[in-house]
Amino acid sequence: MASKKDLSLLFQRPFEPVFGVKSDESGKVRVDVPPNFYTDKYKDISTEIESRFGEDDVNRTVPVRSVALPNLDFTNEVPRNKSFCIFNKRHKQIAGKLIEVFLDAPDVDSLFSIASYAHDRVNPLMYQYCLSVAMQHRADTQDQPIPSIAETFPNQFVAPQVFPDAREENNFVPEGVRRPIQIPLNYTASEKEEEQRLAYFREDIGVNLHHWHWHLVYPAEGPERIVRKDRRGELFYFAHAQIIARYNIERLSHRLGKVRRMNNVREVIPEGYFPKIVRSSSNQTYPPRFSNITLSDIDRPEDSVVVELSDLERWKNRILEAIDQGFVINTAGQQIPLDDVRGIDIVGDMVEASILTPNPKLYGDWHNMGHLTIAYSHDPDNRYLEQFGVMGDLATVMRDPTFYRWHSSVDHIFQKFKSTLQPYNTNTQLNFDGIVVQSLTCQMNQRNTPANVILTYWQRGQLNLGAGLDFGPQGNVFAEFTHLQHAPFTWRIEVNNNSGTPRRGTCRIWMCPKNDERGMPIGFREQRLLMIEMDRFPITLNPGLNTINRRDEESNVTIPYDRTFRNISAASKRPVGEEQFNFCGCGWPAHLLMPKGSPEGFTFDTFVMISDFEGDNINDNYDPADPCADSYPFCGIRNKLYPDRRAMGYPFDRPHPAGTVQDFANLTSNMGLGELTIRFNNTYVART
Repeated sequence: MASKKDLSLLFQRPFEPVFGVKSDESGKVRVDVPPNFYTDKYKDISTEIESRFGEDDVNRTVPVRSVALPNLDFTNEVPRNKSFCIFNKRHKQIAGKLIEVFLDAPDVDSLFSIASYAHDRVNPLMYQYCLSVAMQHRADTQDQPIPSIAETFPNQFVAPQVFPDAREENNFVPEGVRRPIQIPLNYTASEKEEEQRLAYFREDIGVNLHHWHWHLVYPAEGPERIVRKDRRGELFYFAHAQIIARYNIERLSHRLGKVRRMNNVREVIPEGYFPKIVRSSSNQTYPPRFSNITLSDIDRPEDSVVVELSDLERWKNRILEAIDQGFVINTAGQQIPLDDVRGIDIVGDMVEASILTPNPKLYGDWHNMGHLTIAYSHDPDNRYLEQFGVMGDLATVMRDPTFYRWHSSVDHIFQKFKSTLQPYNTNTQLNFDGIVVQSLTCQMNQRNTPANVILTYWQRGQLNLGAGLDFGPQGNVFAEFTHLQHAPFTWRIEVNNNSGTPRRGTCRIWMCPKNDERGMPIGFREQRLLMIEMDRFPITLNPGLNTINRRDEESNVTIPYDRTFRNISAASKRPVGEEQFNFCGCGWPAHLLMPKGSPEGFTFDTFVMISDFEGDNINDNYDPADPCADSYPFCGIRNKLYPDRRAMGYPFDRPHPAGTVQDFANLTSNMGLGELTIRFNNTYVART
């Protein structure tokens, strides 16, 4: 019988037939499929194939049990040699049906059989997406590591010039002495392009993996039992709003202005982008988008994408009208109020246009079709038979500067809704009686370093390309990439509990830039939208003075480096349950927790709030020690309610008349401010 661990074999070398040799910690592995599993291409020579890949050539064989096979004809609309697009409504529907096929398998052995049968008949990227979503949501597989898409489809993350060197290394150098192939830090544009200053963020492998994995955890299409999660629409809003805030901070630190929203889809798009990565399905490069193009209607019926710019404008206006009216109209004609509890969740479902949207015909598919209008801007009527650009692919979309312009417009919709809500009441919604924040400092963990100064620098990591090098020798071959990193640090918070009894609270740490790209102070109205969450965790405060020390590696916003760049074969050798290999997978990459800063030092206001746990708690057995509970602000917690009753982004999600962040912090004693300077050092520091 196949085990859930064997499912990881089906992700390897996605374009090779399923009966090809795989590898795991035991060595070479063969998936032994029944004769009726062979596609027409190999059916008449199946005997010869079985003899070629005999048991003498492998260390282990996984037998595939014959089961009742599903009819997969519905997947033919997404051919194997074309690109799968999760923003494409028809593709999403097909993927949703395939996810259901995998979910409905009665046990792991049956799932392995059905997935083995589908492997050679389904578009490889759609196959891996659907199998990953199913494994995330099945009770019998949700604790099984899912291979990183960066390892199985490395073409979407790595400069193409790396692959000839990788194949040479794989073919001629024995495993064990193979050297990593170097990936240049900047390879998509020269310094003449000012947007290239942000390439370290946009093209970071970890941040693009985060975006991919978030959408595995929160699929927009599929059986309702996996799509309808607690506060799903609100999470879509908050996770993407934090991406935009973080990107704007990176821009300010480079003396660039904030992203300009794409409010008018008929305006010229000044930013060009030449991605220089290869699409695995067709071996063609992702098409570029030239500077100063204008969007146009998309007429590609063969790709199930037909949309006019007027559609985008109409859908957006209807969403804004619903916000102004304070209600949406569902498919039954009923008015659903957009109140201060459920309103943001409904708006999130409506904007993303998941299957939970209250009225798909009325409110349309604005967010997704906006992606596709940009993604097909180079070939809107398929005249040149070009496929979509990086804006149409979950794994590559964050590379493109227009992603941040488009999602700034998306976030503007959410801020429009938030502006309809009353500011938080100081006494009943912000205050925590008897709790006084005395100080907030940030200290690097190295001895004799100044307080409230953090250093950032470059660091190198490695990515195993072996699982994605189809039609070549087995074994590991690594690429070495460069990413931003910060010095390890600790928050130190001093809090007085004057109530006389122990009190439980939630500690919320945020930060935002003090000055804009010109060095001018930023007012609270703008700072509120630039606040990035650094940590959120429950605490117990004893009577008197309490000192809270919280290390950066403990942050509930991030997941550890080893979980972002996970290696399944390495994981299999670790003790079961060891935290860094308990692959919950979804979370902001730890190496990007701190912004880059600047060589001369970029200054931030730091903010801490201790809120009353009685108002935060949702009584769903939240265990902060659960390894899958880290990064819950962005990702929630698997199989549980979101573990915070407050609105995501609290206390900065609503507008407030305060003039400065200091004015806001002075409203109550349970809030406090600090100051932090981040200095970037243009050197490489080895990983320890």
